[in-house]
This record gives sequence, structure tokens and C-alpha cells, in this order.
Amino acid sequence: MVLLFSALTPAHAAPLGEGAYRSGDYPRAARRIGPAAERGDPRAQAYLGFMYQYGRGVPQSYVLAIYWYRRAAEQGNPTAQHLLGLMFDKGLGTPTNHVAAHVWLSLAASRTKGADHEDNVRLRDAVAAKMSFGQLYDAQALAQTWLPKPEVVLVAPRF
Repeated sequence: MVLLFSALTPAHAAPLGEGAYRSGDYPRAARRIGPAAERGDPRAQAYLGFMYQYGRGVPQSYVLAIYWYRRAAEQGNPTAQHLLGLMFDKGLGTPTNHVAAHVWLSLAASRTKGADHEDNVRLRDAVAAKMSFGQLYDAQALAQTWLPKPEVVLVAPRF
């Protein structure tokens, strides 16, 4: 988890509360990350999903973890795609859905390199072993036609 989660921590993450998160001040991190996630920042959304999944600075909630992971994953964030795929595979906060798990893990694999890529491929293939040929066909078709959907945040004009 540390290796994948490190993808969320580039140098410019500090304004999002990454420093507070790394120091273990999860409530402060949630207060800083939350507004950025609401504004549509996929990295902040993935962080917030992780915080909800494990109850760090916020009440533990698989349902809210999925909500935030999905928002980030839909925008193309590979860490959120990976974590969302695992949630669907394990049935955490949602019924188990191997087709969805395979789609998200395939997308994460296509957007990562090195050890992260290998991890995503291994997990995707493990999910595939639980699927029928029809389900596998559906998952592959969905992954091949998927396109990222950047969030559009509307700001009310100030008068």
C-alpha cells in the first residue's frame, strides 16, 4: 500500500495537507484535503478515499471511500483506480463486482509503471481467475472504451 500511495505524494501535495497526513495529524489533513477534493482535485479525492477507508481523520466509511475513489478514478487517477478495483473485488462498501474490479485494475495497470504496474497486472489477473469468459469479455470491452472524465467545477460569479 505504501508504494502505491506514494504516487499521491508529489512535492506540490503539501498544500493539500500531505505534510499533516505524513506526520499523523489526520484531522488536520482531512480539513486541508477535503476542500481540494470537493473542488475536483483527483489526487485529493484519492487521499480522502483512503482516509475514509481506514478511518484516518474522518469516521471510517467504505461507502464514502468508494465515493471519493470513484470521483478520482473517473478522472484517470491510477491510485484511485487501483484502490477502487480492490474495493469491488473484496465487496467493501459495495456488493462484490468482479467485472468492475477488473475494469479499474486494468485501467490502473495501463497508467502505471514498474512495481505498481506489475502489482496492478497481478491483481487484475487474480480477479480474472474468478470470472466467466463472458464477464472477462465485458470487462475488457469496458476498459478499452473507457475515457477519463475531468470534473467541471462551476464557480458562481461574484458581484
